[in-house]
Amino acid sequence: MSDVIIENPVINSPFKEPQRHFRFAEAGITNEIVERRRVSAYFIPIAQPRKKGKQLGFETEWTKDRIKENDEINRIRSRVALWRDRDYPDISKLTRRLLQYWTNPDRDNKLFFCQIEAVETAIYLAEAAGKGGDGWVANLLREASDEANPGLFRIAFKMATGAGKTVVMAMLISWQALNKLANPQSPLFSDAFLVVTPGITIRDRLRVLLPNDPQNYYRERDILPPDLLEELGKAKILITNFHAFLLREKGSIPSFNKAMLLRRGRPSPFTESPDEMVRRVCRELGPKKNIVVIDDDAHHCYRRKVEADDEKLTGDERREAQKRDEEARVWVTGLQAVQAKLGIRAVYTTVSRPFDPPKTGKIAVKVINHYGDEVMKVFRVE
Repeated sequence: MSDVIIENPVINSPFKEPQRHFRFAEAGITNEIVERRRVSAYFIPIAQPRKKGKQLGFETEWTKDRIKENDEINRIRSRVALWRDRDYPDISKLTRRLLQYWTNPDRDNKLFFCQIEAVETAIYLAEAAGKGGDGWVANLLREASDEANPGLFRIAFKMATGAGKTVVMAMLISWQALNKLANPQSPLFSDAFLVVTPGITIRDRLRVLLPNDPQNYYRERDILPPDLLEELGKAKILITNFHAFLLREKGSIPSFNKAMLLRRGRPSPFTESPDEMVRRVCRELGPKKNIVVIDDDAHHCYRRKVEADDEKLTGDERREAQKRDEEARVWVTGLQAVQAKLGIRAVYTTVSRPFDPPKTGKIAVKVINHYGDEVMKVFRVE
């Protein structure tokens, strides 16, 4: 890869759609500016041979021959852009009010273009695509979701660190909940949310998604005007970490007696059933059905495919891979249990990693952003 010095890598405003990008040549990045937005694409990592006692490495030179365009994503992006240029037809009055509030050029607390476009895409898929002749988008995403996560309709947002994914979560919750509260009979929306995180620290950090939190983002980041913030307080929002999906032991009985009472091949009467687990985890949602799930940092949540490289793992590597696989299984099967018990309107997934090594499994999305001009999109689940 050739050495290139780029004096000023920031060539786009974060508040407007990118209009320029640095060109890639055969040897890699250049300092030549192309006067149009970069298409959605990712770089194919090439696995290097494993040396004894060392982890698998990746060759990551960003050369032109490794670029793979995301044809479906680019097509979706163009349809969303056309819909935006037409002033958002086929949406509810409440959705229009929110979009006007978020895109107001006179806002003091401006939102990034990537945040706006991400929520625009979710809105387009739910409210406008079918009416505008783009039903193929939902069909494409649903087929890919069913292949990877049967029964779960997952829409993924890839975002770089610092792009503000928590703000996007707040926007998604506002749009869904306020539309449902305004029109309770609508099948498109929900006012009940289950936010699932990979750990307790992140769970606590996401308390800003609760409207009654003193530092909630709806007020702090000016996501909603005061009257709509008061209305949002009627929604049910539950934040938990995926460990809550683990089936717990019920009651206390000596291990010897328990072993005597267990029947081989039958579910243990001393362990929660999936239905019981869902009742415990989602108790705060009350009788709500058809909820919206938001997965945070969902590269931890995937259906792993067994690969030939698995056979080469030994010792600590194998134990680490097995641990990650089990955590991913708990997360996915937990969501499937919620779907079976309560019904899920949609799963909105955020992820910040472009890929994981084969030893830890495939993640749910495949797109990588570069140089800050591509930070969040809807991606096909694989």
